[in-house]
Amino acid sequence: MKKGILITIVVGMLGWAMYDLVNSNDTIVEQGEGTISEVHESEEVGLSRGGIAPDFELETLEGETVRLSDYRGQRVLVNFWATWCPPCRAEMPDMQKLYNYEDVEILAVNMTDTESSESTVTEFVDDLDLTFPVLMDVDAEVVTNYQVRAYPTSYMIDSNGRIQFIAMGAMNYDLMVQELEKMD
Repeated sequence: MKKGILITIVVGMLGWAMYDLVNSNDTIVEQGEGTISEVHESEEVGLSRGGIAPDFELETLEGETVRLSDYRGQRVLVNFWATWCPPCRAEMPDMQKLYNYEDVEILAVNMTDTESSESTVTEFVDDLDLTFPVLMDVDAEVVTNYQVRAYPTSYMIDSNGRIQFIAMGAMNYDLMVQELEKMD
């Protein structure tokens, strides 16, 4: 009897996960090797590839106010991360390398409401000598607006403000460069 209930619960959870995945609003982009996918540009603000990335305003660790729209005309990598997330920690050195050697701005949005303290973020940034802007999403407004479901999540935005690539999960330097080269 208990086994039957457990199986029913597991099947129900898997069913819900599949339903949620199928009915998600196209925020997950999967590209297999050799896959060429077109980005359909739109004037609509939204989270789909080709849409204009929703603007946001956050403060950096240093207390400066930064808006995504301030970077219009430049390619931008917006990365949602936390210090407690192992894949986030693993991709940070590659993001710093990208920032050092490529023509791209990086806005690393820390999910501050999930951190034990802001000093944890400061220590992490100092330990890795990160020089790109680290934005503090204290109230999780931007994380919510960007529907972040996996950590890390990155949005690559072209110089026109359009989302060109979405990665749910860690990226390595080569993938970052590969996707960056496809953008204006």
